[in-house]
Amino acid sequence: MTPNVSKLKIYSYADANRKTADDHMEVLVNPESYSQKITVKFSEKQAPGTTGKLPKFSKIEPQKLDFELLFDATGVINGVKDEKNGVESELERFKKLILEYKGDKHRPRFLSIYWGTLKFDCCLENLDITYKLFRSDGLPLRALVKAGFIGSIDDTKRVAQEDASSPDLTHVRTVTAGDTLPLMAFRIYGDPKYYIEVARANGLDDFRNLTTGMQLIFPPITK
Repeated sequence: MTPNVSKLKIYSYADANRKTADDHMEVLVNPESYSQKITVKFSEKQAPGTTGKLPKFSKIEPQKLDFELLFDATGVINGVKDEKNGVESELERFKKLILEYKGDKHRPRFLSIYWGTLKFDCCLENLDITYKLFRSDGLPLRALVKAGFIGSIDDTKRVAQEDASSPDLTHVRTVTAGDTLPLMAFRIYGDPKYYIEVARANGLDDFRNLTTGMQLIFPPITK
């Protein structure tokens, strides 16, 4: 269970394993709310001449969260004041935290957001900054940031969480003692006869010669 975190925190990582954070940031003021979006996709195929169909599940898209974050350098909130840079220094730090490329990984950062009991592994999807208050010389003193994040987890965790057994999906299974290809095909597809397709997908010349610990791909099967 995720421990309760009173202030929203964002942690930044170089890779999807999220073992060691490179940096993190705590917001000045917790957002008043956040929105969550979950989209379920269904196949749009329909037989010619028909007036309706039974929707066929296709996939669940990654979860999305949208936050509004306030940046303020006037000194009104918690005494935080920056007369030299206004909000620009904190905004640059924020953008570096969530966007900066590291080494040869030419992609935005992997992130984890903690707030209350929320823990959301994600990447930034969109960022919209609105400057709200200015000094007489034009220096921005307050900004409202609308940030959209899309769920992102590494494949090992994803497969473990899904633990799906639908024949419409690709599966990776590890051979254990006593496993045979027909038996494994039966577990995935409900019929051992598909072991031939599995052997072909894995380049197996002899389906009887399975080694404990080897990983096999079970491709989608159209029955």
